[in-house]
Amino acid sequence: MRQLPGHGACFVCGAGNPRSIGLTWFEENGEIFAEFTFDEGQQGPPAHLHGGASAAVLDEAMGAAVWTAGLRVVAVNLEINYKQPVPLGQKVTIRARVQERQERKVLTTSELLLPDGAIAVTGRGIYVPAPHLVGAEKVKFG
Repeated sequence: MRQLPGHGACFVCGAGNPRSIGLTWFEENGEIFAEFTFDEGQQGPPAHLHGGASAAVLDEAMGAAVWTAGLRVVAVNLEINYKQPVPLGQKVTIRARVQERQERKVLTTSELLLPDGAIAVTGRGIYVPAPHLVGAEKVKFG
């Protein structure tokens, strides 16, 4: 298991952003994960996590999975499925992985798990090369 470096002003994990959600990502065997306790700063419905906040952390986790695999990509499609509300003040786990590499895109999956292991939110993403990002021109897909 290794901790991933933060990246500046990121909305989800950037130590350089005073309004960042503040997640710290880890990687083990190609899977990205974090444990986190959301608070009122991420509230949507009373005492529960905002759907946009859960989408943001799942997007970031899936993006970290493909970047950790050495691919410089950006999301072109995200699918978020809300299965049950996420209460604030409880430690949850966020997980993501690369599901499949195709010629011109990478498919990912993710989930946000409640303390009892129940899946509260799932995500799937499609990521494509981003040649405007540093190092992206060297990426090979497939």
